[in-house]
Amino acid sequence: MHLAPQAIEHWLREDSPGSLARLWEKADRLRRKAVSDAVQMRGLVEISNFCRRGCGYCGLHVGNTLLPRYRMSRGEILDAANQAVAFGFGTVVLQAGEDSGIEADWLADVIATIKADTPLAVTLSLGERTEKELALWRRAGADRYLLRFETSDEKLFAAIHPSLPGERSDRLALLRKLQGLGYETGGGVLIGLPGQSYASLAQDIALFAELDLDMVGSGPFIPHPDTLLGRGQGPAPLPAEEQVPNTALMGYKVLALTRLVCPEANLPCTTALTTLNTDHGLETGLQRGANVIMLNLTPQQLRPLYQIYPDKSCVSEDPEQTWAHLHQTLLAMGRPPGIGPGGRKHPT
Repeated sequence: MHLAPQAIEHWLREDSPGSLARLWEKADRLRRKAVSDAVQMRGLVEISNFCRRGCGYCGLHVGNTLLPRYRMSRGEILDAANQAVAFGFGTVVLQAGEDSGIEADWLADVIATIKADTPLAVTLSLGERTEKELALWRRAGADRYLLRFETSDEKLFAAIHPSLPGERSDRLALLRKLQGLGYETGGGVLIGLPGQSYASLAQDIALFAELDLDMVGSGPFIPHPDTLLGRGQGPAPLPAEEQVPNTALMGYKVLALTRLVCPEANLPCTTALTTLNTDHGLETGLQRGANVIMLNLTPQQLRPLYQIYPDKSCVSEDPEQTWAHLHQTLLAMGRPPGIGPGGRKHPT
């Protein structure tokens, strides 16, 4: 469905419960038509919390000397992938900070082993890597790559995500390179960044459609105290009538609008939404356009160290108990777990 940025901005500013109920219903109806009632399950494995970036919004940033660092071993990653298989999931997501210590050939071997030994699709979310590395991992069997561009406002992006010396950060260009390499490609933005206007966020959502993304994961900005933004030293908030709030409600608006402009895309109910709405965040997201859930399979002792933002909802969850509860919840909603890799369904 084509929506002009002005129409998207109108919905982002909408606060009438009756009008929003129509938006939720429209997104849910289109989700059912485009991607069915099945909920695609992904096993999330946070393989390293090292990062060379100095991003102002993320607790993994290189300047955070208070955070103990880790990298998972090959065996630990394969064990987590096998757990995803045991749960009946179709995809494993290997996520990390932008860690130059993850050697490209080593990871290619891990990917190839997962592809040879399991039926899983492999999604990577490893930040900005070289085209040579991305091509190597694609040849090894990686199916998808997630790279959120956080905001298409170039000035705001530069303020929160500084480029490295001699390396200009251009995530939109990198997304197009990923598409050229044959990856299913995912993006997304942070919602409610200080300095983010309604008009800017509306442009972001329109850009999802322009980029023809296969996956879009966006979540509300949650400040981390050991970051530039968490200390209030980043971009200043705009006047209240222009500043996007970092609320669960705004997160659901973005989710629903993303479904309207990208009908066939896979849209997760992000952890940030369930962190802000601990009671019914997941169910609400699934009723407002989402069709993907990521269950954290990172080893329990490492999970608290993947501290993008504080108080993540999945840190203390036991995977087996959580999956059993989720499974029952999905069945009660009439939303059965998906079968197989669950890639994007293109219209025929």
